[in-house]
Amino acid sequence: MKTLPLILCCILINSLLPTQSTVQNHRNPPPPTSSIIFTTLGRSSYAFDLFTLPTRRRTPPSPSSELRLTDGASVNFNGHFASPSPALLSLSPQPSPIQRPFTTPAAAEAAELHHVYVSERNGSCNIYYDAIAFDSHPPESSSRSRSAMEIAPRVQLPLIHGHDGLSLKDRPTVVGDKLVYVSTHEKSAKPRTSWAAVYSTDLKTGSTRRLTPIGIADFSPAVSPSGFLTAVASYGENGWNGEVEELSTDIYVFLTKDGSERVKIVEHGGWPSWVDDSTLFFHRKSEEDGWISVYKAILPNSGPVSTDSVTVTRITPPGIHAFTPATSPGNTDFIAVATRRPTSTYRHIELFDLVNNEFTELTRFVSPQTHHLNPFLSPDSGRVGYHRCRGQSNSGDPHLLLESLHSPRPDVSLFRIDGSYPVFSPAGDRIAYVEMPGVYVVNRDGSNRRRVYPGMAFTTEWDPVRPGIVYTAAGPTFAPVSSEVDIISINVDHADVDNNVKKLTTNGINNAFPSLSPDGKWIVFRSGLSGQKNLYIMDAEKGEAGDGGLRKLTEGQWTDTMCKWSPDGEWIAFSSDRHDPGSGSFAIYLIHPNGTGLRKLIQSGAGGRCNHPYFSPDSKSIVFTTDYAGISAEPISNPHHYQPYGDIFTIKLDGSELTRWTQNSYEDGTPAWGQMYMEPSDVKWPNYGPGCSFEDCYFLDEIPTSGGRDRNLKPSGRPRC
Repeated sequence: MKTLPLILCCILINSLLPTQSTVQNHRNPPPPTSSIIFTTLGRSSYAFDLFTLPTRRRTPPSPSSELRLTDGASVNFNGHFASPSPALLSLSPQPSPIQRPFTTPAAAEAAELHHVYVSERNGSCNIYYDAIAFDSHPPESSSRSRSAMEIAPRVQLPLIHGHDGLSLKDRPTVVGDKLVYVSTHEKSAKPRTSWAAVYSTDLKTGSTRRLTPIGIADFSPAVSPSGFLTAVASYGENGWNGEVEELSTDIYVFLTKDGSERVKIVEHGGWPSWVDDSTLFFHRKSEEDGWISVYKAILPNSGPVSTDSVTVTRITPPGIHAFTPATSPGNTDFIAVATRRPTSTYRHIELFDLVNNEFTELTRFVSPQTHHLNPFLSPDSGRVGYHRCRGQSNSGDPHLLLESLHSPRPDVSLFRIDGSYPVFSPAGDRIAYVEMPGVYVVNRDGSNRRRVYPGMAFTTEWDPVRPGIVYTAAGPTFAPVSSEVDIISINVDHADVDNNVKKLTTNGINNAFPSLSPDGKWIVFRSGLSGQKNLYIMDAEKGEAGDGGLRKLTEGQWTDTMCKWSPDGEWIAFSSDRHDPGSGSFAIYLIHPNGTGLRKLIQSGAGGRCNHPYFSPDSKSIVFTTDYAGISAEPISNPHHYQPYGDIFTIKLDGSELTRWTQNSYEDGTPAWGQMYMEPSDVKWPNYGPGCSFEDCYFLDEIPTSGGRDRNLKPSGRPRC
């Protein structure tokens, strides 16, 4: 990669710049104090890169036809082919962005591909511009391997800087001198409202304009071929209502230059893509037959534009899920779509012939058992891009135990861990976590990973005074109140792993989320013993059979769960739906261990969720996961996440200083706050291969039937959490 030009130092989004007080804080940061770890469902195994295939081949594509566009570093996704505009070329340190190295006659004819995309390298989500050279006319009988084709000269430039890299940036498009994209750097005025908005940044000056009205969230922007109009998927003033599958957003159109003349043109639609300035494609779930399909909207040539004047036509037929359409300027021949066929459990990229109304499969011939996401077409329609797992094409890609992310506080480091329900040991040298099934312990540097309990379990808790003792809930997750789940302790240092477990509850009525008092004498946990999930306290060593048995801490016809004892012993934090029992809405409450002082700490609006509280080492703050910042992207554009709205937040016990720590479109959860500061650098698994696997969106497994009910491709189905 070439040295970045000086001009890039000036490409700062004005509205993302830190305030003077923030700058001063970073010049004189507080001393390091602690670390937060959390998990993201499946994220550690994504290893996405952008790839491309030609669209105008007479024969089906083969692995040798596929070209990798990105460099195999971190996670790269949501690409867009860009014309080599003067603004982009001006960012390069030399007039010609690529020095072509081809020296043989067979490689004399070389082409360049320019594209912008999202990358999560360096611990944040940013937009990059790449230009690569490749042999545009390899012989049909070429014996060159795919990996050889991927070795190409490259210019790689980050296009966005600012605000410590804390915000999500997504769905980039370059139009002339402007970069149009989604960012979440501006807070929403209301809880449970998305921060996602569309911005335009001048690549030469760095000046930035918000195109989305204040108080509105926009997703999936698409700029028309002329650059005059931008279309988005949006809930408008109504806001997100908690959906986690295919969204019921509408399509809005506005002027790209300033966001003005905004108008709704389609009821219910997502992922717009323009073919010309009056025609765009989008996807939505058909109300008639339940298939997710691609539709076309044609704007009138004259007169007012509204949902009444726009003509909408279904393009792809029922019988196949087709979504995230892509087109190119003036292309009336075909569109590219991602599909889920009833005969496949994998998502693939296909072309749909707009004249003959038929599909042409592409990626199934190249990587039949790999998911391919979010296609994009080159301006001349000759290539289709997409992202997928890079697999063996990057066998040296490290698999991370801990991924260091940008932290909003210089004194607290932030890590994503490859495991669920993680927690630091009291000394900070080990981490316990679960894999469902199995409880594991690993050294902080990734060494000495051991399974200490083989069964299904969830949550982990280290004993604060007895070394090597870990507590967990043994039994099924998300189970009915009467399910058999018990609190157990595990001696992780016991030589006999078959006799290292002690059962502490005897009733087996959904006992879970154990947390110990700081002196190690008591455990608070949730139990369904009364027929409702409430909180109880018992002896930490003798368990339910100890003196005093169980002491009920809370009681009521609601669910109290996910409890955590503060390090100073003063408070127990927990999640509860007591404000609206049975609604699925959870807020965080505080109560003294003697049952007094009950109060609500934070609620994420009506119907929102705040879960998994965990105290800071000084007992003055809580870290938790929540939908307070709404949803940041269309879930169908990502792998499977049960709750694609979860972000990590912290708040002080007096309700002040609510701070967002993660900003992405994934499900972040089960955070823990350790008392030892870890240097912000990645920790690799020492013996893991590249690893790249994930589940597709569970709702794409459903096959609509004529009777109006869906059947599932996977008979066992999936839990709806």
